[in-house]
Amino acid sequence: MESLQSILLSMKKTLEEFHGVVLRLEKIHRDGRQMMRGGSSQPSLKQLKQRVGVKPSLADCLDGLMLLHEMHHFEYLLKSSLVSALSTLILKPNSCDLSALQQLLIDQPNIPKEEVQVIFDIIFAEEIS
Repeated sequence: MESLQSILLSMKKTLEEFHGVVLRLEKIHRDGRQMMRGGSSQPSLKQLKQRVGVKPSLADCLDGLMLLHEMHHFEYLLKSSLVSALSTLILKPNSCDLSALQQLLIDQPNIPKEEVQVIFDIIFAEEIS
C-alpha cells in the first residue's frame, strides 16, 4: 500500500509538471496574439497570411501554437481525471488497472508525433530545406 501511495504521489508530481507545460504553451500563444494586435501598426489579413519563400506566415505560426496548446491541454484534462479516479481505485487496488493507468500517465504526452511533426515542418520549413 505504501508503494502504491508513492506511485500516486509521483503521478501527481508529473501531472503538475505537465500542467506547467500546458500553461507555458498557452502563454506563448496568447503573447504572440497580443504582439500582433498590439502596437501602432497592426498587420492586415493579407500580411498575416503572407509568406516569404518557405517561411511560414504569422497566421501559420499562431495556428500551430494554438493547436499544440489544445492537444496538450486536452491530454492534461484526460490525465487529470484519471488521477482523480485513482483515489477510488486505491481502496480496492487491481494491479492490471493500475498498470494500465500508469501507462497512460507516462511523462510523454499521448499525442501522435506525426501531428506535431507536421506543425514543426510548417514552422521550421526554412531550416529543413
